[in-house]
Amino acid sequence: MRHCDAGKPTWRRRREQLSGSATSAPDTSRRGLQAVIRLDGFRRLWLGQIFSQLADKFYIVLMVFLIAQYWVSSDPASSGPLADVASAIRMDIETRAERITLLATGIYVANTVPAILLGMLAGVWADRWPKRRVMVASNAMRALLVLLAPFCLVPGPLFLGLSWGYWALLVMTFFESVLTQFFAPAEQAAIPLLVPRELLLAANSLYQATSMAATIVGFALGEPILRLLNGAFLQLGLAGGEFLLLPFCYGMAAVSLSTIQMREAPRETGDVSILEEVREGLQVLVKRPTVRRAMRNLVLLYSLLAAMYVLAISLAGSINSLGPTGFGSLLAMSGLGMAIGAVVTAQVGHRISRHHLGATGLATITFALVMLGQLQGRLLITLLLCTILGIGAALVAIPAQTTLQEDTPERERGRVFGLQNNLINIALSLPLVLAGTLVSSVGLEPVLLLLAAMALLAAVLERPWKRC
Repeated sequence: MRHCDAGKPTWRRRREQLSGSATSAPDTSRRGLQAVIRLDGFRRLWLGQIFSQLADKFYIVLMVFLIAQYWVSSDPASSGPLADVASAIRMDIETRAERITLLATGIYVANTVPAILLGMLAGVWADRWPKRRVMVASNAMRALLVLLAPFCLVPGPLFLGLSWGYWALLVMTFFESVLTQFFAPAEQAAIPLLVPRELLLAANSLYQATSMAATIVGFALGEPILRLLNGAFLQLGLAGGEFLLLPFCYGMAAVSLSTIQMREAPRETGDVSILEEVREGLQVLVKRPTVRRAMRNLVLLYSLLAAMYVLAISLAGSINSLGPTGFGSLLAMSGLGMAIGAVVTAQVGHRISRHHLGATGLATITFALVMLGQLQGRLLITLLLCTILGIGAALVAIPAQTTLQEDTPERERGRVFGLQNNLINIALSLPLVLAGTLVSSVGLEPVLLLLAAMALLAAVLERPWKRC
């Protein structure tokens, strides 16, 4: 195995002694997905991740479904209040889809704000509290919270021209996201407690592939499943079948996570304040260059991916057989590429050093972005290049996430992963605003070349010419 970190720090050995899975002496002679799935604790955590991530995607689909069914009429004349709101933000709405999009934007904002503001603070509490309890409680509370959704449909007063129920959904979405901020760092910090160091890369590869699959399945099948549940319960003379999907998914996640056997090192907080713990988390980035580089690569990667969400519309528009509305096909191919990259990394990534994997991924992204700019308008080539870009993204994300888990001390993982959530959500937000403006000003190709230059610079900073 070729790694630059051949020596294992004392805290890392102690973590393996404290981990329930590590003490059970799993067979690490075999690498890859099969070996990591054999770990009972990780398998239960992975099952909880599947249900939790599906629920997160179904949640957005349900909100849009409710908006379309109850608050956006097909009659353009009924959009007076919405037209006033749109006018205030200089947005024209003429179709029903545009009215749905406007209200759905409020849901997206309510879901994003806690992720930007609370990530690291939630990470501090994820370090203070037992991680299994945090994961179980956050999913159980989300299951209970979404049970309030049907009450938002009860007729009531209007605020700013919109039903009180819509504003109630925004509040519910906000608190749903707050609970997610506690779950995410606890989940990431639990992985190295359940998985031996030799299998961390495979574990993160499986998580990456599962995340992409949950995104595709959740958004593609969410509405059909909701309609199926609604119709099935109506045939039984009952209404509201669509509201059972989210409590079921979050509940199953809580049940699966509650069965994990995981021992953690005792945590003494003493008189240390929350702000002091936040500062200690930031110091991890200062004192550990490997953690700092991994965080930098993840933030850059998600910035590039967020920009591609916007640029995909222009790319699809340059293809006659696709058109702007076909941008989802390009994003789906990128997701497929990430899944392929995750499987490949799981099987062979342990033979290659982390920074070489990251540099290779960044170079792959650079190549894909340059070629996308040069070969616009060609369907098959564009689909292939989007797949290659996704493979490169996996080669960056998985080693970086594994490095964060390996090189962050156990007692500080929650706050570091909370900081990661902060930075990634900011990285996802800014390009969504800037990319479209830049394309309108200078064109698609220069923007793609600018993104390629950023990826190339990051690849050079990895210093791939060095063995360690």
